[in-house]
Amino acid sequence: MFLGHHTTQIKSSSRLSLPSNWSKQLQGGLYLTQGFDQNLLVLTEDKFQALYERISSLNLADPLARLFLRMFLGSASYTELDENESVQLTAELTNYAGIKNKVVLVGQGEYLEVWAPGQWSKQEAQIQDAQANAERFSAFHIASR
Repeated sequence: MFLGHHTTQIKSSSRLSLPSNWSKQLQGGLYLTQGFDQNLLVLTEDKFQALYERISSLNLADPLARLFLRMFLGSASYTELDENESVQLTAELTNYAGIKNKVVLVGQGEYLEVWAPGQWSKQEAQIQDAQANAERFSAFHIASR
């Protein structure tokens, strides 16, 4: 499971090093794709396949479904970790996310997100707004049991 967040440097030639506990979970290969918030998503092969099966059943006559497929699948790429537990980021994805030389990796349970520090700061400001959180998340009906 991918939990917590880590700040790390992007190496020369757009190589991203992952924390060792996370890279172990990605040894079988991984998919990189565009996220929904000007970030990147990193998914295991199993999780990407499960998402693909769900989105491939969307109605192709629906213009929003086609747009979503282009966004999610059109920017996706499969890769494997190298011997240094790092992964090559594509220029298309780094440009989309505004990634330069530093990133914040954020665990999301079954996948992880890659953020440019400035974009992550904006997300953190929203996350840390306790008053707004109580109101906006109340509709989720979160219970401990």
